[in-house]
Amino acid sequence: MKPSPILTGLSAFPLTPLAHDGIDEPSFERLVARVAAAGVDSICVLGSTGSYAYLDRAERARAVELAVAGAGSIPVLAGVGALRTRDVLRHVEDAQDRGASAVLLAPMSYQPLTDDEVFGLYEDVSANLSVPLVVYDNPTTTRVVFSDELHARIAQLPGVASIKIPPVPANPAEAVQRVSSLRALVPGNVTIGVSGDGAAAAGLLAGCDAWYSVIAGILPEQCLAITRAATAGNADFARSLSLELEPLWQLMARFGSYRVASAVAEDLCLVSAGNLPAPVRGLDGNGRAAVARALAEMKILG
Repeated sequence: MKPSPILTGLSAFPLTPLAHDGIDEPSFERLVARVAAAGVDSICVLGSTGSYAYLDRAERARAVELAVAGAGSIPVLAGVGALRTRDVLRHVEDAQDRGASAVLLAPMSYQPLTDDEVFGLYEDVSANLSVPLVVYDNPTTTRVVFSDELHARIAQLPGVASIKIPPVPANPAEAVQRVSSLRALVPGNVTIGVSGDGAAAAGLLAGCDAWYSVIAGILPEQCLAITRAATAGNADFARSLSLELEPLWQLMARFGSYRVASAVAEDLCLVSAGNLPAPVRGLDGNGRAAVARALAEMKILG
């Protein structure tokens, strides 16, 4: 079986900007239209940057509906994570009913989950799917650590089509080893996608099939250039393009991608102030100034 083509290349993860009474729909539609016009390979709404954990069921369903309507021919992935399997399955149903081409699932927990509990979550979800499933391995946020052995078990489930892994090592040989070791354990139809935008060029050059990108939800053209160069084997060019965004990668490492993405989108007038869900706050004055300097250094904002 061949890998799903919608789970390769560049997947852009836009913010879900919020207003006082829920989703800021005009701003969200603007973000989706921006990445769709750039020609990304897929759009993933309701990822961590999309604030899925802070939204209720109706808001999440509405986000998928808006994204599918605005994406045109570009496939839309939808995050479906929740604390209870019951609620995950409801989000799966809503995403499928509203036209999502795939779902993205991170295991959320309050009580620490065992490997068997994580496997059981994916087993239950895969049994209720009619679209591909992306396994979201995000230990920084979820505190769930996937071993390669757990990935191998989950990847055998029907419907599992991709794994979104944390950043690969910066050393090229170590990056290749990381990707190769995981690939050897999963079926050939399961793609491997890198996250952690600063490591994306390294991951793609090491053999990852996809880049699941936060910043592509805001700066899709720059991220597409990196993706196309890396997948064409133009390693030096891909690395040089990534290096041009190094001021932004440094800020994301320092402050986290969530708040930095919000600040960048606000500085580019794509979203309004106060777009994150309370109690989460945006960057303080010093952080905002650092973002503005980085955008100016990269000649993205004068």
